[in-house]
Amino acid sequence: MNVSLNWLKDYIDIDLDPVKVGEILTEIGLEVEGEEEVESIPGGLKGVVVGLVEACGQHPNADRLSVTKVNVGGEEPLNIVCGAPNVAKGQKVLVATVGTELHPMGSEEPLKIKKGKIRGEVSAGMICAEDELGIGVSHEGIMVLPEDAPVGQDAKTYLNIETDYVYEIGLTPNRSDATAHLGVAKDLAAALQINYDLTSGVKLPDVDHFKVDNTNHPIEVEVRNYEACPRYAGVTITDLKIAPSPDWLKNRLEVIGVRSINNVVDITNFILHELGQPLHAFDLEKVGAHKIIVETLPEGTKFQSLDEVERSLSAEDLMICDGNEKGMCIGGVFGGLGTGVTDGTTSIFLESAHFNPQYIRRSSMRHNLRTDAAKVFEKGSDPNIAVYALKRAAMLMQELAGGKVSSEIIDLYPAPILPKQIEVKYQYINDLIGVDMSHNEIRAILEAMEMELVADSDTAFTVSVPTNKSDVLRPADIAEEVLRIYGLNRVPIPGSIHTAVTVSPKPDPVAMRNTISDYLSANGFNEMMGLSLSQSKYYKEILPSIPEEALVYINNTSNVHLDIMRPEMLFSGLEAILHNQNRQSQDVKLYELGKSYQHNDDKIVETEHLSLFMAGNRVSESWIDTGKVATDFYTLKAYAKNVMSRLGYQGYQEKAIHDEVFAYGLQWHRGPQVLVEMGLVHPKLAKTLGIKNEVFYAVFNWSLLFKGLKKHKVQYQAVSKFPNMRRDLALVIDKHVKFADIEGIARKTVKKLLKDINLFDVYENEEQLGKDKVSYAVSFIFEDPNKTLRDKEVDKVINQLIRNYETKLGAVIRR
Repeated sequence: MNVSLNWLKDYIDIDLDPVKVGEILTEIGLEVEGEEEVESIPGGLKGVVVGLVEACGQHPNADRLSVTKVNVGGEEPLNIVCGAPNVAKGQKVLVATVGTELHPMGSEEPLKIKKGKIRGEVSAGMICAEDELGIGVSHEGIMVLPEDAPVGQDAKTYLNIETDYVYEIGLTPNRSDATAHLGVAKDLAAALQINYDLTSGVKLPDVDHFKVDNTNHPIEVEVRNYEACPRYAGVTITDLKIAPSPDWLKNRLEVIGVRSINNVVDITNFILHELGQPLHAFDLEKVGAHKIIVETLPEGTKFQSLDEVERSLSAEDLMICDGNEKGMCIGGVFGGLGTGVTDGTTSIFLESAHFNPQYIRRSSMRHNLRTDAAKVFEKGSDPNIAVYALKRAAMLMQELAGGKVSSEIIDLYPAPILPKQIEVKYQYINDLIGVDMSHNEIRAILEAMEMELVADSDTAFTVSVPTNKSDVLRPADIAEEVLRIYGLNRVPIPGSIHTAVTVSPKPDPVAMRNTISDYLSANGFNEMMGLSLSQSKYYKEILPSIPEEALVYINNTSNVHLDIMRPEMLFSGLEAILHNQNRQSQDVKLYELGKSYQHNDDKIVETEHLSLFMAGNRVSESWIDTGKVATDFYTLKAYAKNVMSRLGYQGYQEKAIHDEVFAYGLQWHRGPQVLVEMGLVHPKLAKTLGIKNEVFYAVFNWSLLFKGLKKHKVQYQAVSKFPNMRRDLALVIDKHVKFADIEGIARKTVKKLLKDINLFDVYENEEQLGKDKVSYAVSFIFEDPNKTLRDKEVDKVINQLIRNYETKLGAVIRR
């Protein structure tokens, strides 16, 4: 949400540095995520002044140029060469002096004014046209000012160019009271009164002079669903003249990012951002039977919205219909095509309502219409400001659009929503906040926040909570409100911290995570923390192997594209790799310990995972290693194997995998239980996200691995006192034989003495070895923990291995 400092100053007297105001807003819970100085005209016309043309003559070397002398309030007039056809002696003009930077209309680059010669005549400035100043589009000639324009005055002052400061506030979902400038002003004023000695309060816009001009155009309103619409108010305004808005209104809207359309529409948007009350204007001539009906329509009813999209309505969508029960607007969300304000509109019915937040949220999410109005209503608008906002808007339309109020205000509010009354103990607030505040301090804060005490005693009080604070429901919420204004920074940090002795479970899940995190971090991996939210389109369009019924959908009002809990870990890592590569960080090694979420029957199953991602080069370039060796599958496999070793896992099966995720890879499993999957992410999948490099990915079922840890203990063995012995074999085998087969036969043949087996060379030569043959050079390390091995013992074992390889694998031993 964007908030204008100048707009806030309409309601409170504040003379603080804009940066300090931003700090105060953050302190009171309206976190400023960004702030920017904004000028209604780029550059603010610095260096442009009012001048008087004292002399004007023909340029001696150019027919279309004039040589002028312009008084700008300095000691001497300026010599300026001007090409405008309408320049003349005696004119008051706007002059850009030397050094000024202009931002001409339609130009991306600024124009810097320099002193120079034009066709031999000195020119020390420029007499400007509208488009050159950036304040209009006309280039027919220079701007000629009225005769009373003061010579030497800054153009910024003369033209009333406004400089503003805009804060981008990260408004949390619970803050229904701060969805507009007036709400922010009230919070800010309370903090200034308590902590900065501000004496004046908030100046509310005056609506006491609202009047009905006539009752010539009454309109009937019927609300058929008061659950969805507890309050509905409206009024008819006629004789409107649709025109551009005045500059002050344009500036107020455009500085916060709202595009100016016309005076009537701009007024409705102004009220939304001033008071936090959405309004909707219907063209009165388009309202059938001169009647408004607020109801829900049958499931599947077609409705063409303002964006020219035909939508299929739900039976839960609250609709604003005309007397013929034709939908004109999805209540509180989006208008319909054909009933809104156009350039030809002369009369409107102006709606100001309070809608049930749940209805608005569901409709907004269902139709993916995240309008400003919907965002306000779903937080909970103030039901008791509807008529006040209606009067404020009507008076502005009378003033700016020549409108006449042509009906009495209609206000259907059968069950008024009253302020909540909450009883709170003084000591409870102090205990919760951790500060010994006096009763008077607490009362002063509540009074500054317009929260009336309806009962008070020495130990407790009862406070009436304004209806714009829909989230304040219990004593803890009152304590939070008091703390916000009192100031979190004023709460002292305790001098000592007390903790209880706890016993960690065995195995300890935290220690297990830390052990693996330390290992990966020590080997150059960076820990990432991906969002637990993801996009359903990934699994509908890119990875359809996860069925839609397994996806866990959520209603995310802040980021509608993040509409599911992530069902696996892949896309979180790919997004992180893309983020890094877009910032020229190509060599990426990431790991994440996180959860996935999937529907399984009627339950949502959370599964913990460890995921590894590698892309780019294996090591960064350095003076000692200038060769760029790309990361490969075996690099990833080595890290994965070391992780399993650190966890004490052995004796798992291995099989090759190839699917829509992995172009190739391996799966480690124990029977049907999949422990780890790893491999090269399918290039087509990676390219869909815009990743050009190869990405290697491993995912561990952390939940399953932890369960396995509970069933066995890691055993440690002392280093042997006796030397080991190595033997090498070169096996010529068929290409389809895997190293895992060779290792498996060795482990079964030599159960006690074999300490390690390693593949250290692969040789292929069809002429020497034969078709589809390959030579594996394998090393075997033998060791006996109780004695020194002899050659005869090892030779006997090697001969057994050779016989098994020859009979079971058809191997030929190269000698």
